[in-house]
Amino acid sequence: TFSFLLVFAVLILFHPALSIYFNILSSTESLTISTNRTLVSPGNVFELGFFRTNSSSRWYLGIWYKKISERTYVWVANRDRPLSSAVGTLKISGYNLVLRGHSNKSVWSTNLTRGNERSPVVAELLANGNFVMRDSNNNNASQFLWQSFDYPTDTLLPEMKLGYDLKTGLNRFLTSWRTSDDPSSGDYLYKLEPRKLPEFYLWNEDFPMHRSGPWNGVRFSGIPEDQKLSYLVYNFTENSEEVAYTFRMTNNSFYSRLTVSSSGYFERLTWNPSLGIWNVFWSSPVDFHCDLYVSCGPYSYCDVNTSPVCNCIQGFNPWNMQEWNLRVPAGGCIRRTKLSCSGDGFTRMKNMKLPETTMAIVDRSIGLKECEKKCLSDCNCTAFANADIRNRGTGCVIWTGRLADMRNFVPDHGQDLYVRLAADDLVKKRNGNGKIIS
Repeated sequence: TFSFLLVFAVLILFHPALSIYFNILSSTESLTISTNRTLVSPGNVFELGFFRTNSSSRWYLGIWYKKISERTYVWVANRDRPLSSAVGTLKISGYNLVLRGHSNKSVWSTNLTRGNERSPVVAELLANGNFVMRDSNNNNASQFLWQSFDYPTDTLLPEMKLGYDLKTGLNRFLTSWRTSDDPSSGDYLYKLEPRKLPEFYLWNEDFPMHRSGPWNGVRFSGIPEDQKLSYLVYNFTENSEEVAYTFRMTNNSFYSRLTVSSSGYFERLTWNPSLGIWNVFWSSPVDFHCDLYVSCGPYSYCDVNTSPVCNCIQGFNPWNMQEWNLRVPAGGCIRRTKLSCSGDGFTRMKNMKLPETTMAIVDRSIGLKECEKKCLSDCNCTAFANADIRNRGTGCVIWTGRLADMRNFVPDHGQDLYVRLAADDLVKKRNGNGKIIS
């Protein structure tokens, strides 16, 4: 027996494939900078511990990919309160995770207030990269006491959720690093705006830079590129408990993540093991003509295949022709003919990123024909579209204010938008009997 144990111990020490990693921190244990101990997730994909960036002497507690040669961090606990020296300890104190630095000063904590615990609590790094606190005898994910997935930094991993937990009021959003080598909170945020038709915005401090467009049942109408990876499944949930986006991998041998970069891009990155680099699969804004927020002004749309790229909707003229001719389209366009609220019709715009949904009304119980009637019966209605493009289109979205931040995509992207026009501005043509129709 002794000989067997000795051989087993030697194999573990000198054969990395047989190494035993620990992913649970008990209430009697701690992680310190000095011991260099880490937690490693089942499957050895993620690792949690202390780190320094290349150009800094400050220390952080974070999570990174273990197997990837290029150190890639996906979560940082104390991003805005780094440890100033190589003195740091993470341990469970009471029913909280606490990170202490020099002079035993707390620099980060889970800040839970709980009592009457029946069992000790443990901290665990799960296989998906989620760092959780739970009762030691309860593995139910719905009863975690705390989880890092609820407090993302700049990265969205598979199975993480981006958006609102309506039960707790928690809004999960991404915040960029200050620079590529400084994990403190940067200027760029990617955040869900909870409306009747929710959508995500990329913010530069208080200024919107890019809008995802609403979820149309398949994708966000302003990010058509995100549906081309066969090993990803996407989901957007909107109910009484949450409004959130998530994705998962169908092939765990691939690594993919969403991130807000320190330079202001929202990107999907996939790991290329043969080249040893992260490949930027798509990035938003894609171009600074059509993807910047309201780049063409109200009642106009952007099309990269036209010159100039900004175009007035049919039935509209530039608000300021001199500025428009000087390629200053911020003023947008205005109607040639005011709506009369009777005799109006619609022009169909194909392959569109839908307008921003600040003034949108949603009715998922009716189809496109009923949606058109509903729009015509409301004198404030300016446009309508399907809420969901699956099954030839279902649901109804009605806009009752200005139409802004639209763009045209290549075929098979975007969706149909029907814009209300006065009768005089509708395109007229003759049918088979020679009768003029609109």
